[in-house]
Amino acid sequence: MTTRLLATNIFTGTDRGVVSSAAVCYDGGMITDVAADAGEASGNTLVIPALINAHDHARPSITSFGASGMPLETWIARSAFGTPPDPYLAAAVSLARSARAGCGGVMIHYTRPSGTMPIVDEAVAIAKAASDVGVRLAFALAVRDQNPIVYGDETDVLATLPAAARSTIEEMFVRPATKPSDYIERVEAIDAAIAGPMVDVQFGPAGVQWCSRMLLEAIAERSAATGRRVHMHLLETIYQRAWADRAFPDGMVRYLRDIGLLSPRLTLAHGIHARPDELDMIAESGATLVTNFSSNLHLRSGRAPIADAYRRGCAVTFGIDGVALDEDDDAIREMRLVRMFHDGEGFERTWSNAGFLELAVRNGRRAIGAPGSGALQPGNAADFVVLDIGQLDRDALLPVDPLAMLFARGNANCVRDVVVNGCVISRNGQPTGVDLDAMETELRKMYRANVPRYREFEQAWTPFEGVVSQWFRSQGCC
Repeated sequence: MTTRLLATNIFTGTDRGVVSSAAVCYDGGMITDVAADAGEASGNTLVIPALINAHDHARPSITSFGASGMPLETWIARSAFGTPPDPYLAAAVSLARSARAGCGGVMIHYTRPSGTMPIVDEAVAIAKAASDVGVRLAFALAVRDQNPIVYGDETDVLATLPAAARSTIEEMFVRPATKPSDYIERVEAIDAAIAGPMVDVQFGPAGVQWCSRMLLEAIAERSAATGRRVHMHLLETIYQRAWADRAFPDGMVRYLRDIGLLSPRLTLAHGIHARPDELDMIAESGATLVTNFSSNLHLRSGRAPIADAYRRGCAVTFGIDGVALDEDDDAIREMRLVRMFHDGEGFERTWSNAGFLELAVRNGRRAIGAPGSGALQPGNAADFVVLDIGQLDRDALLPVDPLAMLFARGNANCVRDVVVNGCVISRNGQPTGVDLDAMETELRKMYRANVPRYREFEQAWTPFEGVVSQWFRSQGCC
């Protein structure tokens, strides 16, 4: 049965631009028509393509574990306090928050498994969470086989710790390296268990500084042979930049290109400290670059050269990375921040409102393996968001471009309905498939119950943070 939704305006993401007094018609999860002059809608509504959270980790909260303002190199260890006590619940909360903010698809780069069950079963639980929430899911199991504590030999760092602290840190972070063949088999087992029209399984090397050449080359070879996408971090911090220059004197991005990993199948998160020649290589390869503006600020990582990357031809989009500005997974505010910060000075503009929204959706969908460009046109998936522009245009003094109003004032509070694959997954700011409030309450209880389990880690934290910070300071950052 065809559903017909009236709206004051529909941004199609095509050459038609914004269509006024329009209706979007959809049936069987697909758009059948976007009709102009379709009648008067109730209120002042704007329909846009569903957004994509193109880089995330399904971490509902990290600041509450005392990680505020830390650089990545200690923050990432501190995030062990946020190890999911229940994989389904943690993923469902994170995905539901993204959904109510207008996201129809999310990448989960799964960097911290719960350890409570076999990893394939954990992936199944996460896929069920995505299905219950109703979002499209890209799942990449993260892997690392080197540099568990610092970007180099951790022996001296561990040796300076008190014995009890050293034992705790070794037990938590220093583990036998994963064999490339074992990792590839694991990913393919996950694919067999959860892949489908709404789930794309990808390879997930954590980052070049955490992965041996043997591991990266094995993933590149298997990706080329199978077409499986790859999702990884790249040059997020000044310390990663310094390490890359030492470890790859001929160029780290050049190495990724030479082994075949740099390709249209690759998505790179952050790229904050990528240089112009590296951006050119990324652009030439057809890889996607995901920026994570608020996360980069929270973790003091820097500000990515996204405008320059775009001008050089990089396919850019954005992600929340689990650390939105207010740690609320507000994708609309995140989208606005990215565009505002990188949109040039004075009369020089990087992109229009329509241009940025269209490319963010299109490139985001490609990054998560979702079908189509996201444009609201016949034959594409019925993935869209209904926004209450009347709530934003509270003064209603003069006619204002609805996209201009969205990028000036928009946030998750203006999201009325979210439709994915023709199904309403969030209505009036509340997910329809799960009880988000109840899940958040239950998850907090579980995290609180877990706090005593990390007592030894908490006792080890101060000396550990001190020696790690000193190690990175001694290495230099440029």
